[in-house]
Amino acid sequence: MSSATTAAEPGTASSRTRTTGGEGQLGPVLRRLLRQPGVVVGAVILLLLIIGSVFAPLLTPYEPAKISPREALQPPSLAHPLGTDHFGRDQLARLLYGGSLSLQVGLVAVAIGASIGVTLGAVAGYRGGWIDEIIGRLIDIKLAFPGILLALAVVAVLGPDLMNLMIAVGVGTIPGFCRLVRGQVLAAREFDYVLAARTLGCRHARIVIRHILPNVIAPVVVYGTLAVAGAILAGASLNYLGMGAKPPTPEWGLMLAESRDQIRRAWWLATFPGAAIMLTVISINLLGDGLRDAFDPWLKGR
Repeated sequence: MSSATTAAEPGTASSRTRTTGGEGQLGPVLRRLLRQPGVVVGAVILLLLIIGSVFAPLLTPYEPAKISPREALQPPSLAHPLGTDHFGRDQLARLLYGGSLSLQVGLVAVAIGASIGVTLGAVAGYRGGWIDEIIGRLIDIKLAFPGILLALAVVAVLGPDLMNLMIAVGVGTIPGFCRLVRGQVLAAREFDYVLAARTLGCRHARIVIRHILPNVIAPVVVYGTLAVAGAILAGASLNYLGMGAKPPTPEWGLMLAESRDQIRRAWWLATFPGAAIMLTVISINLLGDGLRDAFDPWLKGR
């Protein structure tokens, strides 16, 4: 950001405002976030889920994959707060350990999609011309396929595996990041400080990395936060279909799949994993909505 500001010093006040609007706005953004009850609630729920996943060995004495036939299908009790499944495995232990896997699916998938999508969007927006046309047509082809169908196809090609599932879900997030960044770069490349950098002879890669991308980080962070929630849902859906984690892995989507045959006899087997997925997605969406409002330039005067 310092180099961008230096390049824009001969420019107008609007260009200087644009270049300092990223790092210097962290304090006001945090204050606007903390003033939103939905953000606070979402952050608390998500923090509790993360703490439960990280400190699972300290919160439950049971192993998630340990089978105990004598305790099969026990309802919630003091010994087993969330009951047991048809193998006698403690559901609370499986839910806590499975939280880290579900969060990992969402974060890794979005990281894969963001790294590819941001790169393609930045190149398409900055270079334009035939490069933009080719990338745009590829994105259009990708959008022609339903996300879950494309993910199933990718997993079918790569093979059912948790890492392959993350790749498949990540591929589905590429178009969103690409289109978002392309639009932002198309606008940012016409700012005075970018034109000044070109006049000074800066290389294209340096202009994009040092002068343009720092100013499109905010919308990418907002979209990425919301994309994590969608990726967790997609990952749980694929795991439910048996395209990802394999038994006895304690993953929330897989736990839902294993509860199908026992849903009338043991309501708790589907209720608690489903509630965990719902709470996680809602909390992340609340955070994403709050970040969108906090970074919205029209709300800076609030």
